Amino acid sequence: MKKIWIIGLFSVVAAHLFAQEPRSKADTARSKINNQMDANMDMGGMDMKGMNMDSSAAGTPMDMSNAYSRNLPMGRDGSGTAWLPDESPMTARMFHTRNWMYMLHYNLFLRYDNQDFTGKGTRGGSKFDAPDFIMLMAQHPVGKNGLFHYSIMSSLDALTGGNGYPLLFQSGESYRGKPIVDRQHPHDLFSELSVSYAQALSSRSDVFVYIGYPGEPALGPVAFMHRPSAMDEPDAPISHHWIDATHITFGVVTAGIRYGAFKLDGSSFTGREPDENRYNFDKPRFDSWSGRVSCNPTGNWALQVSHGFIKSPELLHPGENVHRTTASAIYSRHLGTGALDATVIWGMNKSPGRQGEQAALVEGDWRKNRLGIYTRGEWVQKGTEELNLPAAVYGDAVFPVQSYTIGLNYDLFRWGGCRIAAGGQWTQYHADERLDSLYGRNPMAFECYIRVYPAAN
Repeated sequence: MKKIWIIGLFSVVAAHLFAQEPRSKADTARSKINNQMDANMDMGGMDMKGMNMDSSAAGTPMDMSNAYSRNLPMGRDGSGTAWLPDESPMTARMFHTRNWMYMLHYNLFLRYDNQDFTGKGTRGGSKFDAPDFIMLMAQHPVGKNGLFHYSIMSSLDALTGGNGYPLLFQSGESYRGKPIVDRQHPHDLFSELSVSYAQALSSRSDVFVYIGYPGEPALGPVAFMHRPSAMDEPDAPISHHWIDATHITFGVVTAGIRYGAFKLDGSSFTGREPDENRYNFDKPRFDSWSGRVSCNPTGNWALQVSHGFIKSPELLHPGENVHRTTASAIYSRHLGTGALDATVIWGMNKSPGRQGEQAALVEGDWRKNRLGIYTRGEWVQKGTEELNLPAAVYGDAVFPVQSYTIGLNYDLFRWGGCRIAAGGQWTQYHADERLDSLYGRNPMAFECYIRVYPAAN
């Protein structure tokens, strides 16, 4: 009955979604910047359907700004309070009422996934599944300098299985009292329910507060499903729990200040990762902390460094705390009828009495008209415990793991406000030879999928 209710809720949202006219996030950001520079500037044929830009008709200016500043473009919005480059080309559907602006974003992959399709090892698997999310964001101006914002993000990942989807060398969280290994855990039904308020001190500075239950603390870069360089790929990175795994935190409060191109924000949050019940709300603890410095030197770059203390993140290892440090650079550029997006991330987890385990990720996405080509390379250090290996055999070893993915998708047609694309990808893994008896030498994975995501004119 619960699953039927959830599917019905998503169907209602989808029906409303199709009734609206699409508009790209990046186009809205450019529109705001251009209007500020020159009200008579040629807008380059941007589609304005579905948006009433006449402030007198709506009672308030209808440009949607950044969630945490009325003086920054919406293109900078990432996940939680993290920044993307201003030119980020994420598409979304926009609509408004008299005093509110809304943006609806979603991504759905109907997929066949086969990890280790050559049968070299014993830890691979295959599955038909549907990684997905849907997100609604809304904002309302308060006086001349204030801005109220809320976000709702949800996923039906858990409907295709409580232990997630096959993904070699992935680790993190648990299912039925056992660690999830070589699979990506499903996300909770509610990944974000957050509110925020920002106050402009001047055109160059703002202060803000963000509260989420769940939400995302100021730790790490923009989460993978919101990075333009990763949106075409269905899989989470195998470095996910080194760089951006705190994007679903049941209880987080963040405060921050921006001055010019720089932002400083810090959080108090719950360190424990979501439990095995994907439909409930976990206990807020506020036992962890983080801090982050971000800088967007130009409209094409978003840089950050962050550090946090995460208390008892894993349910099966309650006595283990983690210090996580990350650094990242995200790049976006419009290229005529396409875009180029790239991300570089480094992360390290350090627990008391153990050596730090590091991860590095490089990913990129190039789009031209209907075609998208993407790639991702990763290097991760995973220990015996992470891979659920017997300590009596492997000791307290740390194994370097590498993966390389290349894929493409092509927009077949539009249906209502959606783009329907077909795509596929190939991944090759390489790990320490001590793991060959389990994984085989250089196992390979293959995926094919239909993708549904917002259209943009």
